[in-house]
Amino acid sequence: MSDPKATLFTADEIGRALTRIAHEIIERNKGSERLALVGVHTRGVPIAERLAARIADIEGREPAFGKLDITLYRDDLTEIALQPVVKRTEVPFDVSGMNVVLCDDVLYTGRTARAALDALVDMGRPNVIQYAVLIDRGHRELPIRADYVGKNVPTRRDEVVKVRLTESDGADEVLLVDRKDAL
Repeated sequence: MSDPKATLFTADEIGRALTRIAHEIIERNKGSERLALVGVHTRGVPIAERLAARIADIEGREPAFGKLDITLYRDDLTEIALQPVVKRTEVPFDVSGMNVVLCDDVLYTGRTARAALDALVDMGRPNVIQYAVLIDRGHRELPIRADYVGKNVPTRRDEVVKVRLTESDGADEVLLVDRKDAL
């Protein structure tokens, strides 16, 4: 990858955004009782883990936590790869009656969010499903919006928002790059 066009978030800014989102989640849900955070593989999982830890620090109670693989729910499955890699879904609680916050790194077209909604409702009937993302970059193709957003970033379609997290990439940062440089 060549030099990024812009750094959208530094490690400190990611931390502050997640702390703010954790407070917003607590406020909207009136605490952490019946609250569950479910991260969408890949980078939504560490975002959900970090949010769960912040909520536990604030509330003194760890919310339920799960990991969701949406690969087989995608409407573009045949375009991804001949043999898509299916990760493990781990939702060790009944979602029925819970306030579930789906967590992901970037909201773009809304198709990942739709697939995550489909996967989640196949598990039960939550009281409410909310959506938290680190970056909302616009260009929606479906009527989806995030309830909690770290940062809204207007982008062009030929740009890519590259989220790097310590858990998967060895560093925390969010970069804006040209699509041709993202490969």
